[in-house]
Amino acid sequence: MIKLEYFTPADFSQLITWIHDEYLLMNWSGAMFSFPLTADKLAWYVEDTNDLAASDAFIYKAVDTASGATLGHISLGGLSRKNRSARISRVLVGDTGTRGRGIGQAMVTEVLKIGFEQLGLHRIELGVYSSNEAAIRCYQKSGLTVEGTSRDILNYDGAYWSLVEMSMLEHEWRARSAR
Repeated sequence: MIKLEYFTPADFSQLITWIHDEYLLMNWSGAMFSFPLTADKLAWYVEDTNDLAASDAFIYKAVDTASGATLGHISLGGLSRKNRSARISRVLVGDTGTRGRGIGQAMVTEVLKIGFEQLGLHRIELGVYSSNEAAIRCYQKSGLTVEGTSRDILNYDGAYWSLVEMSMLEHEWRARSAR
């Protein structure tokens, strides 16, 4: 179905074409980037990433194993080796024609596998805006548990957005992957 490969500057243009409006950018990255997204704005994003031995962030593109097409983007960052924890962020199924087909769930499952099996993490968390019900369902299907909601965390276009916090622990991953 999909495999995760490291996201590099060669992938910037694909991501930029997917992020075609400010609302989508805000859902994807919060206030991390400003619209329009450009290669210059993305340059710092990949610095010091994707080194299993030393990095605290891993950024991936999701590639269809049959066609070789890039379908999405996901990152695992905020890595704390001391606490054995990290945070999934910037999840996007960019190819709109593949949305609703399990690509997002496959991406999340693959990044969970990397986190728990390659990096030896104990906890992986994420935050998703409460209005993004499809993403919340995707993350729940991937096995993440809702922990709570940070209310009115972001003011966008005169409205406040709340953030649903979700996580999975190492023993939950082991039980899920044993099935």
